Amino acid sequence: MPRSTYTLLLILSILWLTSCQTDYATLPTYSGARQLQAVIETPAGSSHTVKYNRASKAFENDKEAGQDRVIRFLPYPGNYGFIPSTETGTNGRNLSTLILAERADAGTVLEIIPVATLLLEKPNGDLYPVIISVPARPSARTVDATDYITLSRKYPAVKSILQQWFMHHNHSYPLKYVGWKDEQFAEKEIQRWMKL
Repeated sequence: MPRSTYTLLLILSILWLTSCQTDYATLPTYSGARQLQAVIETPAGSSHTVKYNRASKAFENDKEAGQDRVIRFLPYPGNYGFIPSTETGTNGRNLSTLILAERADAGTVLEIIPVATLLLEKPNGDLYPVIISVPARPSARTVDATDYITLSRKYPAVKSILQQWFMHHNHSYPLKYVGWKDEQFAEKEIQRWMKL
């Protein structure tokens, strides 16, 4: 085969593979079973922050000063990711969620149940809501709570741990604690930021 034909086939193959990649940011917010979905970026227990890059459609290590961003605190206390087909503020970032469950790899799509919202404030004054959730499948849950009252009553330390973790995990970008809200507030936030 002539070299030019080989090169053309290689380029076409790369273009085809790239066009077939899943765009996780635009997956449906709700599954076919009408269950809320989340995309995992950073697995539970990791100290390396992973972000989904919309342009390359790949999960990449987050960078800080040209280096991989590493949490110099405790590792992620749950699977951190986003709710697809949502967009908060002007930065185009999807609505964040932390799923209380065993470790799941980056790129895993899970059906979830929102149980609370942790409201934080960014240094610029913008609110930063984090939807706290559990897997929809009962056998995948590590926390036996599917609503805010149960989470508060059975696991008060979880709320305290998450609040402290989010306030202290990034010393170069400190967040202030605003408050906790229930699962109804979480649903309203999801509806508010859904792209229609």
